[in-house]
Amino acid sequence: MLRFLAVGALNTLFGYVMFSLLVLAGVVPGLALFVGTLVGLLFNYFTTGRLVFAARGLGRLPWFVAVYGLTFLVNLWSLRALIATGLSPLLAQAIVLPPVILLTFLLNKLLVFRGAT
Repeated sequence: MLRFLAVGALNTLFGYVMFSLLVLAGVVPGLALFVGTLVGLLFNYFTTGRLVFAARGLGRLPWFVAVYGLTFLVNLWSLRALIATGLSPLLAQAIVLPPVILLTFLLNKLLVFRGAT
């Protein structure tokens, strides 16, 4: 979990900065979230796979994409719900990040990289 948090911190920082820049540039939050998720997908697959779960190769990539798709939908739904309460998109995304990070770790550990550590 500690390696996941360290690697995840870099991946999350990258994604949040990209999301923030896009929102500040006028892109709607849902699209900004989608672009940030898409751009970070392959980089995150290799850093998480190798550095956290000691897995190599592309064999687990379809499962990783599925986990990313699911966590993206959870993130998007939560983001929209918080924005609807009047929160700014940047604050709403900052609030959504911790539970989405935990969900991502659990799904990667249990589904994508099971048995790889």
